[in-house]
Amino acid sequence: MIPRLHERTHTPNDVLTEALGRPVSPDEGLTEHTVVAHWPGLDYYTLDDEQKIWTSLQWAEHLEGPLMEHPFAASANGDRRAIFHLDVRLHPDDRELTGPEWAEAAHRLARAAGIEVPGEPNDCRWIAVQAQPGRLDLIANLIRLDGSWHTQPAEVLRRLSAESRRIEQDLRLMPVRSTPRPPALARPASTASAQLAAILSQLADEQTGPLATVRGLVEHTAHRIAHQPDAATAHCLELIARRLYGIQQDLDTTATHLNAPTRPRTAFPALPTITAAARRSP
Repeated sequence: MIPRLHERTHTPNDVLTEALGRPVSPDEGLTEHTVVAHWPGLDYYTLDDEQKIWTSLQWAEHLEGPLMEHPFAASANGDRRAIFHLDVRLHPDDRELTGPEWAEAAHRLARAAGIEVPGEPNDCRWIAVQAQPGRLDLIANLIRLDGSWHTQPAEVLRRLSAESRRIEQDLRLMPVRSTPRPPALARPASTASAQLAAILSQLADEQTGPLATVRGLVEHTAHRIAHQPDAATAHCLELIARRLYGIQQDLDTTATHLNAPTRPRTAFPALPTITAAARRSP
């Protein structure tokens, strides 16, 4: 699951068009199978007997609302581009997720990005769109309901990448290890194999390992150049990031094998000695 953070925009129409893979329309209703999650506050603003299915144009207007209601709201440097857009894509070999699984992933990514804070009544408006195979789009307005501007946490892409890795593990999107990795300090490195296993485990570590850092930088670079004319380069970088993740898994599997107890060799009985007299006997 690779997250890609897009440049912020002034209106949500183009963003929603990209997420849907088709133009925003006043006639096409988006069901809960497409808009798989949204900001919890929407339930308090929607009457029980109100129409449950909104068109894609209505969803765009809903996201754009805070920009109209708070015409002077802006970031610390006067920026009015309030539309936040994140998309995440599954690995080609991953299974298809169910609607509730997509919804869970959306809420977790929204919290990692800081646009959803549990119990906060003045949160940002956001929706999660699952309209294309293996892809989820998170769209939000960074102007909160009280007119304040939501400042994203530092290193937001790193936080999103870390949460994506945890979602992969929790939803079993990637192959599960056959045996758990032993803690780094649980086994004394008294042998050469154990020492080498410890080194490989450090290289493969998802939180502090150097390969995880390199992969995060590659993913960030892919995001930055995604909207430039040379979009093919961004795709190549995404593939490189996936290969780096595969290398981490291979190193981790190798470390597990090195830490496994060595099987004792089976002692075979010695062959009987044939004397010269026995060879001459008929």
